[in-house]
Amino acid sequence: MTRLLILLLFLVGAPVWADSKLPPAPLANVQLKDPAQERQAQTLMLTLRCVVCQGQSIADSNAEMAGDMRALVRTRIAAGQSPEAIRAWLIARYGDYVSYDPPLSAITAPLWIAPLVLLALGVWFARASFKRRRRA
Repeated sequence: MTRLLILLLFLVGAPVWADSKLPPAPLANVQLKDPAQERQAQTLMLTLRCVVCQGQSIADSNAEMAGDMRALVRTRIAAGQSPEAIRAWLIARYGDYVSYDPPLSAITAPLWIAPLVLLALGVWFARASFKRRRRA
């Protein structure tokens, strides 16, 4: 019983050790001095998914990895790279998953087609249900 309790405490406490003790990346939480560049960075960061959180954009996430990605975006925008080039580099590095707007391909087709199929099934089911109610 004691071993089970110790194991449970380690599992519950594991998220505490998930982030390192390193300070955040230099531009992770600091805006760029040029408002136009910061606006470009913010717009891009809202379209990129945190690879750790999986449900938040890198602009909204507090994960260390998201901070590193924010710093990378700001550094590259300050260096003069276009948001499209930065986005393409991140997609090449992390895959289409990092984007909230993945391109249509053989791999991402289910993401685009599934909502349409589910909607069609819902309409078909509702129509069949209404027909049965009218007959009864």
